[in-house]
Amino acid sequence: MPILDYGPNIRDEVRRYYINKGPCQPIGHAFPKTKIGSKMRQLSPTWFRGPYSQWLEYSIKGDTTFCLCCYLFKNELESHENVGGAFTKDGFRGWNKGVERFKAHVGEVNNIHHKCFNRMLDLKSQRQSIQSSFDKQSEKVKSDYRMRLNASIDVARFLLISGFPFRGHDESEESEYKGGFPKLLEWHGDRRPDVGRVILRHALQNDMMICIQKEIVEACAKETTKAIIEDLDDYYFAILVDESKDDSHKEQMVLILRYVNKSGMAIERFLGIVHVGDTSSSSLQKAIYFLLLDHSLSRSKIRGQGYDGASNMQGKISGLKFLILQDTPSAYCIHYFALQL
Repeated sequence: MPILDYGPNIRDEVRRYYINKGPCQPIGHAFPKTKIGSKMRQLSPTWFRGPYSQWLEYSIKGDTTFCLCCYLFKNELESHENVGGAFTKDGFRGWNKGVERFKAHVGEVNNIHHKCFNRMLDLKSQRQSIQSSFDKQSEKVKSDYRMRLNASIDVARFLLISGFPFRGHDESEESEYKGGFPKLLEWHGDRRPDVGRVILRHALQNDMMICIQKEIVEACAKETTKAIIEDLDDYYFAILVDESKDDSHKEQMVLILRYVNKSGMAIERFLGIVHVGDTSSSSLQKAIYFLLLDHSLSRSKIRGQGYDGASNMQGKISGLKFLILQDTPSAYCIHYFALQL
């Protein structure tokens, strides 16, 4: 669809979408061959890795190449200069002269292609994102924000390691105990005047929102899980699984990894907790495999299973133990000791 067919008010948004998506370069595609002269020719994938990689794109439907930047911006310049349609409308597929025509299309520095390419770079680098707006601020504002964030992370990590709650029943200014997070942050600010001047009542209101605390907790969880996966280092492992209902009466399943680290120590680490539609063995199996796959762990590495004695877990015909043994015969199952009577 030509860029001119879009309304003037949305053209830049359309252009930005195409730019963020990047030129279509289907690596691994079986490019069809065309007889040119006495030889069969086809597009060379190496062209996507060369000096044309930022603008050269390929149409699978038409087996033709186009110039992304000229397609997006040539309409603004074609009234002043002659713009051909080989790389913008009709497409180019003269594979025997590909490099030669690409060089001719790029041309000299003042060529229309360079003007379109520069406009593409300008639109791409427009500072409209949150990060760009942040970069525009003064060094002092950025320094204060970084100090506030670091203090929040330090407090959150302490509460997580200690297993203390973040929130209190009453977090108003008049409350004697506002909860673990604000109270510990206040204590931190009292002992660090440089921190105290940028936190709590001196900070923007949205910096103290609960969602910010949750994002910090999620980031800590991801870093912790990443460290566990790196410690496992693609070795064999066992899984310990149990399920129960939460306060909202939704079924949830917890998965723990047990493995031997490089020092020869047996390690047990919490991997994740997920909601499941029901506690049937097939549902739990799917949830386990999904959780392992989400952390790039292969089910073929499972060498042990540990569950309670429920029939959906230990059933000899359709229990979770049986289903996993079908996929991984070496995943021996043990009724784990914590639930043995």
